[in-house]
Amino acid sequence: MKNFDYQQIDDLIHSRIRLTIMSVLITVEEANFNFIKKQINATDGNLSVHLRKLEDAGYISVKKEFENRKPVSKYKITRKGKKAFQAYIEKLEQLIKNK
Repeated sequence: MKNFDYQQIDDLIHSRIRLTIMSVLITVEEANFNFIKKQINATDGNLSVHLRKLEDAGYISVKKEFENRKPVSKYKITRKGKKAFQAYIEKLEQLIKNK
């Protein structure tokens, strides 16, 4: 195996739940909290913490609105998030292919 600097892998995305969130959001234009929760089978609290970390990093954006007088949070992957996700995938591919 050629040298591979594991520190080049984005720790923020590498978390299982954040990787799953990013994987869901990369496939849709936007998703509300309950949709993401259902897709990844996470608790409200756990999901909220990880969404906040991704939001703080600028990888996702959140839009809060009301639908039928109920608050709804809608999440979307940002351009920065798409670039980070793509770089993460490329680094993993390099590791797998031993390049």
